[in-house]
Formats: sequence, C-alpha cells, structure tokens
Amino acid sequence: MTGVEVRVEGLSKSFGRANIWSDVTLTLPPGEVSVLLGPSGTGKSVFLKTLIGLLKPEQGSIFIHDTDLVRCSESRLYELRKLFGVLFQDGALFGSMNLYDNIAFPLREHTRKSESEIRDIVTEKMTMVGLTGDERKLPGEISGGMRKRAGLARALVLDPEIILFDEPDSGLDPVRTAYLNQLIIDLNAQTDATFLIVTHDINTAQTVPDNIGMLYRRHLAMFGPREVLLTSEEPVVAQFLNGRRQGPIGMSEEKDTAQAAREMEEAGDLAGLPPLKPQLQPSAGVGERRAVARRRLRVEGMLHTLPAAAQQAIRDSYDEDPLQWSGYSVGEHEPATGPIEVRTRPSAMPRRAAEDVTGYPPPAPGYGRESDTFDAYGPGYGGDQDAGGPGSNPSWRPDTPPPPSGAGRHHPRP
Repeated sequence: MTGVEVRVEGLSKSFGRANIWSDVTLTLPPGEVSVLLGPSGTGKSVFLKTLIGLLKPEQGSIFIHDTDLVRCSESRLYELRKLFGVLFQDGALFGSMNLYDNIAFPLREHTRKSESEIRDIVTEKMTMVGLTGDERKLPGEISGGMRKRAGLARALVLDPEIILFDEPDSGLDPVRTAYLNQLIIDLNAQTDATFLIVTHDINTAQTVPDNIGMLYRRHLAMFGPREVLLTSEEPVVAQFLNGRRQGPIGMSEEKDTAQAAREMEEAGDLAGLPPLKPQLQPSAGVGERRAVARRRLRVEGMLHTLPAAAQQAIRDSYDEDPLQWSGYSVGEHEPATGPIEVRTRPSAMPRRAAEDVTGYPPPAPGYGRESDTFDAYGPGYGGDQDAGGPGSNPSWRPDTPPPPSGAGRHHPRP
C-alpha cells in the first residue's frame, strides 16, 4: 500500500445560495500527512465529503491517478472510492455488530475474500490499532477512544492509498488524543498512505502533520509545509493557535475589520505564536516514515520561496539530519488576487539525487520540484489590503536569493 497524490483545482461548493468555499486549490503529496484547520463552520468536513465524491462541487476538479472524480462515470467513481479509507468523527460503527464484524464489513461488502482471509486481515488491522482480544465486544461496551481505533481499523482493511480523518480527536481527552496522534504517525510509517486530517486540536496541528492548510473566509487561505503556518504572523493564525478571543475570528462568523482592530487595541500586547513543537516520530520498532525523505527533497526545492521565519524553522529542524542541504531551485513570486501561488522551476545549481543518499528514496513521480506549489495568504487577506505590493499585503516579500550550495546552514540576510 503506497500513498497517491491528490490534486484539487479550483474547487467550489455551495448549498443553495450559501457559498461554503470557492476556488480551493491544493495538492496532497503522496504518503505525507496533511492537516486542514479552520474555524467551526468553514466547511472542512464538507471538503472531505467532496473529496470522496459524496458531495458534488459546482466547479473545479479532483484528480487521482489522472482521473477527475468530478466528471468521471459512476462506475469509475465507485472504483476510485475504494482507494479511500475514512475515519468518521464518532467511528460510525454498527451498534448491533461486534468489533470484528464491524471491521470485516468492508471486506465482505466489496471483496470476494474467504472468511479465513478476512479473519487474517481483520486480526492484522486490530493488532495495528491495539485492539487484540476485543473482537467480540460491542461498540456500546467500549470507550470512545477504542471506538475511534476500531473505526480506524475498519478504514484500513481495504489497504487504502488515501486515509481521511474527520476530527479524530473529537470526544477524546488530551491523553487519548496524544495516543491517537502517535498511532496516526505509526500507521503512516507502516502504510505510506496519504493522510488528510480535519481537526480543531492545536496540539495535533503542531505535532502530527507534514503540511497544514487553513480554511478561512470561504477560501483556502493557506496550504504548505507545516512550518509556514506555525510561524506565520497573520492575526487569524495567532488567534487560532492561541485559542483566544481577540482577533478576526468571531463566535458565529468573521468579525469586521474595525471590530477586530478595536479588540486588539483594547487587549494591548498579546503573546505571539506558541513555541514551535517538534514533529512526532514513529514509535521504536515501527520503522521510518518513507514520506519524510520525499518531503525533505520537495521542501528543499521551494525553501527560498517561503517566509524567513519558516525557512529558519525548517533549517533548525533539519540541523542534525544526515541529509545536508545541497542545492535550491529558482522560484518566482508575483502579486495576485486570492492565494499567492509560488511555483518552482528546475534549478541551475548542482543538486544531489535522492538515490545518492543512503536511506532516502527518490521523490514520487509527478511531485517533484517542477510541480510543487505553495499557497500563502494573498492580497485581500488583511481586509482592506486588496492591492498587491509591499505596502498593501503583509505577506508580500521580494524574492530571497537562493542560499549557497554545500554543507552547513544558511542564515538569511537581515
């Protein structure tokens, strides 16, 4: 089981006259763990349902294996859905079935495997999530955390290439959430599947993903390497990560610019972003995550296009890693309306091939330097700031010269 790239282009969804989000464009890199954040009611769960074809968008495309799920036939969509495993908020277990039969259900429904084969697969998946010995228990006889793990085992039985998690931490205390987060990382190491997690839990967002996106004001405000959002100085990010009242996010909807500014002025100096936490590593004996090397090569190619704080955080996280920085691609930055998209093109600088580094496989086809994109906050994000350029967009920055090649850390110019 190996993860697959999911490419979303210009996706828009509405219910009647109510627009949920518009022009969502992102790429889930194969085998990596991505998290989607956002205030309540911004359509994160709707996005998951649209990805697997349960909801049809008004515009846009979702490409998996070069097939557009939005426009393909019903028979093809049925086949592509088998690539997905989904962990629903409440586990979505059948109350009248024991855990064994719940987990075996997709195999009996969608395959022609014998009961002995099904027994082997179910036993394997229950072992992976730590439920060995609980096969005969009913969902009503176990804790919420065990129901989550049983739902996760059921999501794994068809060996999906893409696994979606809809608020896996909901209803769990912080300790069980921490255990579940570690389980997610361990499963990613074992399966190399592509993971997308919708969550409100800040600790999950800080410690689990390779990439983070944020839905806000009915559009995808940001999607990229985790360090970009976790070091961003945007007011909505600081408010969300700190879980405080002061900022642009309101109780039922976004506040207007004047109200948000007034609250910030009344509050005085507030603490900035919480400290950057290290990403979780697989448990001892599980093995390394293959996605780590692919991600590193991908991020290396786009590094100089990222904000200075994110660049430094990435370098700090890789400071003790045996894979040294070697070369950087040349990027472009152009002011635009909506999210800024920074594309990289092949570098003229020498660069070591992935296969030259022990333990690091080459990047997955179709997700190299030539195809990487990064969406950052674009003009208009700050409310009245709707013109491009350094004076109007707080995220605008001129191109940073590429760092020199060779070993060691590069410190950006002041």
